[in-house]
Amino acid sequence: MAKVYIKGVGMTKFDYSQKFWWQFAYEAAMEALENAGMKISQIDAIFLSAISSAAGPESEHQVHKASMISDLFKINCPIVEVPAVCAGGAVAFWLASNCISKFKNILVLSGERLVESITEVTTDRILAASERILEQTEGLIFPVQKAMVWQQYMQKYEGTMDDLALVAFKNHRNAVSNQKAYFYQRPVTLEEIKNSPVVASPFRLYDCSLSINGGAAVIISQEKTDVELVGSGFATDYILAFLRKDQTHYLASQMAAKQAYEEAKIKPEDVDVAEVHDAFTSEEIIAYEDLGFAPLGKGPELLRKGFFNLDGKLPVNPSGGLKAKGHPISVTGLAQIYEITNQLRGRCGERQVKGAKIGLTHNLGGNGGTVVVYIFRKI
Repeated sequence: MAKVYIKGVGMTKFDYSQKFWWQFAYEAAMEALENAGMKISQIDAIFLSAISSAAGPESEHQVHKASMISDLFKINCPIVEVPAVCAGGAVAFWLASNCISKFKNILVLSGERLVESITEVTTDRILAASERILEQTEGLIFPVQKAMVWQQYMQKYEGTMDDLALVAFKNHRNAVSNQKAYFYQRPVTLEEIKNSPVVASPFRLYDCSLSINGGAAVIISQEKTDVELVGSGFATDYILAFLRKDQTHYLASQMAAKQAYEEAKIKPEDVDVAEVHDAFTSEEIIAYEDLGFAPLGKGPELLRKGFFNLDGKLPVNPSGGLKAKGHPISVTGLAQIYEITNQLRGRCGERQVKGAKIGLTHNLGGNGGTVVVYIFRKI
């Protein structure tokens, strides 16, 4: 495969501002172009993912997003729409990176307006990311499904509700110094987290990420830069979660990670910094193990020792993660790449991971039905 380099990255602040989804995408794209020192006319193709664009009233249920983006940027290049729910941005990036031999410069972008425009239709589209007939009719929506996974984990291993609180506390602490995060300069104490109301046992309120508005964009290029994509992995799994053999881990995460490590020719211990999918705090702990950062069942133990803290051996989610930065569905995968690129370039200020040379992103769609893992290296 042709080599893929990160040319530029851009991201809006994640918040509740009342902009259209395409305005978030446009703002992020303009920042990425400025970061790359490029003009839109130099882009040869665009890959886009945005779940809310066809559902919210602000879009008038517009489904022809490619044509909207063509109009927005006054450009006539190929534009590919990629639906993959929470993993949409990462899957769009996967497709783009596999097309780099054909196009010199590719813009991958996403924008979402989930809040202020949440309707029954929007909610229905989000719920459509998991099984509708057998699971959701029994009340198994996302918080319940993920809570049941952690209940089984606690029975099989040594995880606790307090371990979930440690993840939330760590990520909120990281987000305080991230100007793009919703919880920027909004500290949350461990006591507040532990005293927050139960949403779906064992999840408390602070174990759940924020549905929020925002946009992110990444420009990849054939031209050599200071950050290279050296490994990628993409795997899927059954939409009916109860058919999976192991209910405490995500097979697709394990498979995608294995592919990425093999392609990058590295081991998990070689990773210096990681952004992992923590739509619920339990998912971060499970990711430690699925990605090989901890043996099965030992993620909580390393977490308690500070292994994944900003000053630990392997900082995870220095951005604040989905938990404290926010989770604008399709945007998340690109927001993770934005953070890792800036970490490798040494541009993250107070939350900079010192000496970071290899970074990993892990983006999960639905109930672990789609997972994409990337490994980037500083050149």
